[in-house]
Amino acid sequence: MKSLMLLSVLAALAVAALCYESHESMESYEISPFINRRYANTFISSQQRWRAKAQERIRERSKPAYEISREACDDHKLCERYAMIYGYNAAYNRYARQLRGRK
Repeated sequence: MKSLMLLSVLAALAVAALCYESHESMESYEISPFINRRYANTFISSQQRWRAKAQERIRERSKPAYEISREACDDHKLCERYAMIYGYNAAYNRYARQLRGRK
């Protein structure tokens, strides 16, 4: 009986120690990882945004041929399957050029 009482006291202390929520454990709930839409663009200045857009335009103009053929294949499932076996150049020649010729 004595050991049962001692065991229940130890169990109660263990539960109290493990379930205690300190102030430090609540800090993660105070700051949300998501930002309001209105303030989403405040991290980057307008000049940095302009530079990023200009660099993206430059990258779009100077894409290598393999990247262009890969992007053309991304929307077509048969082209993607064919590319997994024979490569993107062969898949582009077989599917994307045929589709562009019809348009």
